[in-house]
Amino acid sequence: MSEFIKAAFAALACIAVITGCTASAHGWPDGAEELIAGSDSVMRVLTVNDPADSAFLRRSCVSIPVRQLRSETYKALERKMLATVTDPSQDGVGIAGPQVGVGCRIVAVQRFDKEGEPFEVYPNVRIASLGGDRVPGPEGCLSVPDAEGEVERWQDIEISYTSPRTLRDTTETVKGFTAVIFQHECDHLDGVLFTDYL
Repeated sequence: MSEFIKAAFAALACIAVITGCTASAHGWPDGAEELIAGSDSVMRVLTVNDPADSAFLRRSCVSIPVRQLRSETYKALERKMLATVTDPSQDGVGIAGPQVGVGCRIVAVQRFDKEGEPFEVYPNVRIASLGGDRVPGPEGCLSVPDAEGEVERWQDIEISYTSPRTLRDTTETVKGFTAVIFQHECDHLDGVLFTDYL
């Protein structure tokens, strides 16, 4: 492939990444509504094996406007993220918005600390505080296929997020393995991959 064509592809990837994190008039990143509406129940998971995907995964995400948390677009995104992370082809314990091509601060996490170990979705999530011990443990990632490594994570954290039910900012303390999942997924929202710690 000529250098000119390579440069053109790189420029197009940059444009796609930039528009993926620019808010539209509706408050969603440009292209997000179309992606959510146009995808099947299971969304494509972006991976570091594709240069455009890798560039998108390294972007910081934007918050979802509170007014959108009761929209059909938000409800579809919740459903599709849950369907994707629980699909047998993925079988993960968590997934973040950028992993499905949506540059928003949203994660779906399996709550191993709750009865029935349900998956729950958290819009506008952030790690508010870190505490307890830092313990090394094995990690992998749906966006980094065939790679594993040991990462030290805090065992006691506080998260903040916007409750889709009350539309209010909410804080919650999370411990143990579920705290590790939240840290891994929230890293995605800031363009960080677990491999950065290895």
